[in-house]
Amino acid sequence: MKMSFRWYGDTDPVKLHSVRQIPNMHGIVSALYDVPLGDVWPLDKIHALKNSIEKHRFAFEVVESVGVHEDIKLGKPSRNRWIDNYCQSLANLGSVGVKVVCYNFMPVFDWTRTELDRPLPDGSNSGAFDVNSATRADVSKWKYLPGWDIRYTHEQVSALLADYQSVGEEGLRDHLAYFLERVVPAARKAGIKMAIHPDDPPRPIFGLPRIVKNRGDLRHILDMVKEPANGLTFCTGSLGADLRNDLPAMVREFSGERRIHFAHMRNVKTDAKGNFQEVSHYSQDGSVDMAAVVRAYQDTGFDGYVRPDHGRMIWGEKGNPGYGLYDRALGGAYLNGLWEAAEKYTRPN
Repeated sequence: MKMSFRWYGDTDPVKLHSVRQIPNMHGIVSALYDVPLGDVWPLDKIHALKNSIEKHRFAFEVVESVGVHEDIKLGKPSRNRWIDNYCQSLANLGSVGVKVVCYNFMPVFDWTRTELDRPLPDGSNSGAFDVNSATRADVSKWKYLPGWDIRYTHEQVSALLADYQSVGEEGLRDHLAYFLERVVPAARKAGIKMAIHPDDPPRPIFGLPRIVKNRGDLRHILDMVKEPANGLTFCTGSLGADLRNDLPAMVREFSGERRIHFAHMRNVKTDAKGNFQEVSHYSQDGSVDMAAVVRAYQDTGFDGYVRPDHGRMIWGEKGNPGYGLYDRALGGAYLNGLWEAAEKYTRPN
């Protein structure tokens, strides 16, 4: 296991000298946030990011995310130009030693919450998703949502929502297959493994198709291009927002096949309707048995990249929602403990 930490660059309130003090932290996961969606990532900017990370004695081996242009997801004629740009970005990243690229295929919206700072009983706060609130929301009037790396005008949001009405799940799957058939060979050539992130939440929202929600979806995606460079970012928080997903079993299946290249570890408290709130990483605080998930990784010989995912805001910290220092540091320490125990000791009979 290679423990990593997501960092949003020099403007991130969390500083790398602080992350350096978290035990067993191998690498930093980051991206270029000032490059327009779809453009080629310039090699000089990639080198600058790598240098800023390595001077703190971290590895820069995972990128999250290289965004997929909406024209690719929509299957528009212009998609080939954007796919060519994507392949060149992969070549540039591979040339500096990047090994894994996390990406998603969620239409318009990245991870979505209806609240960013809902209080928890312990006095901390965290992101939450309420199904009814999301159903009533007029997202065409929202200029910016949590998880977006791109800001849209109201007119752009309305146009995108309209464009997707004719796509549907099967259309979106076809467009993903078209993308992977062209991108995976480029990734392989660059020495990179592609790792698709699940939909967050794992359900249709705002009338948009969602195709990375459960075990069946993941299997279908892996079968689109049957080679190791086509793999998964397995996010326990995203998939754990649907209680029907058996996370330890899914880890055993896909990690056993060496198709999980990146693991996002976090916990959510979920109900049967799909409402959820992010909680501490500790198993008993949420609906995800983190100990069982870590055991499944250990039993399947997982040696890939892990990061403590979204945390609560605790101890008065202010920062990017879900991406403060303190609770993610606690989560990393907890995961280190689970991993060491799973590695050194077997369960009693």
